[in-house]
Amino acid sequence: MSNNQIAILDQFKNELESDFVKGVLETSLKEGAGTFMASLVEIFSSESSLQECKPSLVIAEALKAASLKLPVTKGLGQSFIIAYKGKPSFQIGYKGFIQLAIRSGLYETINADVVYEGELTRQDKLKGTFDINGVKKSDVVIGYFAHIELKNGFSKTLFMTKDKVTAHAKKYSKTFSSDYSPWKSDFDAMALKTVLKNILSHYGSLSVEMQAAFNDDVEDEINANANTENVTFTEAVVVDPPKKEEKKTSTKAPAF
Repeated sequence: MSNNQIAILDQFKNELESDFVKGVLETSLKEGAGTFMASLVEIFSSESSLQECKPSLVIAEALKAASLKLPVTKGLGQSFIIAYKGKPSFQIGYKGFIQLAIRSGLYETINADVVYEGELTRQDKLKGTFDINGVKKSDVVIGYFAHIELKNGFSKTLFMTKDKVTAHAKKYSKTFSSDYSPWKSDFDAMALKTVLKNILSHYGSLSVEMQAAFNDDVEDEINANANTENVTFTEAVVVDPPKKEEKKTSTKAPAF
């Protein structure tokens, strides 16, 4: 580690140890605050892309994870802090959405997985059902599914082809082509998140915590794709329409 990297890491640690940050983490995570802080230091010290960001911005994104009580440790796959062009962004993994759904107590069953060639045997477009109990023929991935069953008896399955997921990612993820993009390092996990997020947002019951998670995730998508160019508006000049000439009414009696 270079002297510059050491200095940046020391700055990150100092800001993380501030009374404000520690207070927020302890309020959200209680006794788990120390473990969360240690994992943040480990992630920051190992990710050169994060070291290119302002430490305060990285910590601000980490606090979003803490507010949802989601760990940012990569191995757990629940949430991540991704950097793109010097800007950090908090992202929820598909396992994070599953965790939030379980916590809500509203779901009887929730599952998401890869679909291989041969496993999808039938699709009923009218009923929106899929039969994916076929025999796997190869390791070729043809798509991804998510399935939910609520405790009130409602159930729904969503299937998306790999091509459809790819098109979705190219449209909504600005970091799709970036070397640091999770779409590059773990396409399947990001695809499962896409399918799971779609089924939960359209058909699931969302707790307050889950709604907050969706808001954070949508906000990141909007910020990543927003136009950052300055736009100059010319003030419009309002011109009053010309007044119609009033017809003069004669007071003289008509001549016969």
